[in-house]
Formats: sequence, structure tokens, C-alpha cells
Amino acid sequence: MARVPTTPPTLADVAERAGVSRQTVSNAVNNPDLLRADTLARVLHAIDELGYSPNRAARNLRTRASHLIGMRIGPVYEGTANATMDRFVHSLVEASREAGYHVLLFAGDPEDPLAGYDDLLRSTTVDAFVVTDTYLGNPQATWLEERRAPFVAFGRPWDHPGAEHPWVDVDGAAGTDLATSYLLDRGHQRIAWIGWRKDSRIGEDRRSGWSRALHARGLPTTGLASRVEDTVSSGREASAVLLDEARPTAFVCASDTLAMGVLGTLADRGLTAGRDVSVIGFDDSQVAQVVSPGLTSVRQPLEDVAVEIVKALEGLLAHPPAIGPGVMLVPSLALRGTS
Repeated sequence: MARVPTTPPTLADVAERAGVSRQTVSNAVNNPDLLRADTLARVLHAIDELGYSPNRAARNLRTRASHLIGMRIGPVYEGTANATMDRFVHSLVEASREAGYHVLLFAGDPEDPLAGYDDLLRSTTVDAFVVTDTYLGNPQATWLEERRAPFVAFGRPWDHPGAEHPWVDVDGAAGTDLATSYLLDRGHQRIAWIGWRKDSRIGEDRRSGWSRALHARGLPTTGLASRVEDTVSSGREASAVLLDEARPTAFVCASDTLAMGVLGTLADRGLTAGRDVSVIGFDDSQVAQVVSPGLTSVRQPLEDVAVEIVKALEGLLAHPPAIGPGVMLVPSLALRGTS
């Protein structure tokens, strides 16, 4: 008896049922004369049994016919100073072009993390996806895996360490460790941290680098950390409280947005960043590069991230697919006047 799938059967499902490669299923649909009669019969039987109904979009998605890579982009939030995703998108477009691909951007619904994926999967011609939201609880990766849709993630699988999909990420803890150690080497001992809420895996990862560096020198972290929303105003308020209660001589922040808030607080109090109190942000945004006296910031190697993602896509779309281990890249420190 034919099973009734909970989701529409895919080319990969047919391949698995028939015990053949995806390319063989594609040939059965598009070029049946290339197959031996017994192989063709086996594939057609599996198609019948599963109720698989191939269409142009589904065929292109799995046979690398379009040379388009889909990526969802979200809105820019008010009150932030971060344009990291802009730099990443530009880098991805450049790296994809050199490999013979083009990037198809689509907008998402902030209330629905899956919005847009189903439409592209069913009705447009993309070879694969790049997923950028890998935070805890985000269903995109699981949804795509269930449908055998090829994708590479920018971000490690935080809630599923054993995930088999390819991913590329930047070691945030290494970046904040680098920033904190730089300040320690210059004589600072009371270095405050301003980061994101505890449910942010990325934020907690970055916080761990700060605490690791301090503990390695036998220095305390108690009373020196604050967790807030990623806005300039939150950074401003948190730094004011820390300056009053903990008297730090330096701040390391989870983002340039928060660091900009710290700079605002210092200015309000007549303090000079880099001379009276040092400040280091994260992401090396354009704001960090132009604000006076220049914000020292941890710089993510987004150009390298894009190249590694395209390499992973090429392996994923090869015949047969080649899926390598996740790739973790190390950030650097862009030194400027605030430190």
C-alpha cells in the first residue's frame, strides 16, 4: 500500500525508495532513454508508490539547473548600528558570481521564520539556500532538512550539535577573548561586559570569551556584566549603571551598537574614550570606522565566510554530494582610538 506522506514527497525520497541516486531519478523524469529498462521501471514504481509529482521548480532545485541561491533577508531594526549583514550579502554575491551562481534575496515575515521558503521551494528555480538564522528554536534548518532541500547555514547549529548539514561560523568567543586580552595586556583589570539576553546563544558565546580571558588572569567577573537588548539606548543605560557601581576602566561589548551606547555615556560624563575609559565593540561596522575617535572592534572575516559557504554549496550540489564538516573561522581586532 502506498504511504501517505505528511509533506509532499521529494526527489530524494524517490531515490531512497528506489535505491538509486538523485541523478538517476532526474533522468527517469527528464531523460528516461538514458536508463536501463529495469532501473527505469524501479524508479517509476517508486514515483507511483510515493505519489511524487515532479515539476520544473522541484527538478531544478535538485539538479542544479538554475545557478540561483536563495537567501532570506530581514529588516534593519531601529536603534542599532549594525550593518554586518550588508557586508556579508555583498561578499556572498561576489563569491557566488565567481563560482557561476547568482544570489536571489527574498524578504521574510518577522512573525514567521519560514515565510518565503515554501514559495521558492515550490514555484521558483533555486538550487539551494543559505540560512543565516541559526539561533535556538529557529525552525528553518529543520524544515529544510525534512524536505531534503539543499542548504548551507551561516552559523553553527546551536541546538543540534550533531546536525549533518554544512555550516560556516565565526568564533565569537575567540573574538571577545582577543579583545579582553588586548586590554589586559595594557594594564586594565576591571573590564566590564555588556551583552545580550541570556537566551541568545551568540551573545553567551561572546560573553564566554570575555569571562575566559579574565579568569585566565585570576581576575573576577562578578558585578562587571550586564545583559540587555541590542540597542544604543540599552548600551547607554547599562554602561551608566556599571560605571556607578563597578567602576570599570574598560568595556567589551557584544556589538558595536552597544559600544555606541557606552560612548554616549562617556561623552555625557565628560570622559574621553580611549584615554579615561577604553571601549571595544564587535562586528567592525561602518559606524565603528567613522565615529570619533574610531571604535576598536572585533572584525568578523565575512569575506572568508562567504567563500567557505560557496565551497560548501558546490560540494552539496555535486553528484554525488560531498558534505564536509562545519567550518569555524577566527575573527581579528580592528584597533582604533577607543582602546
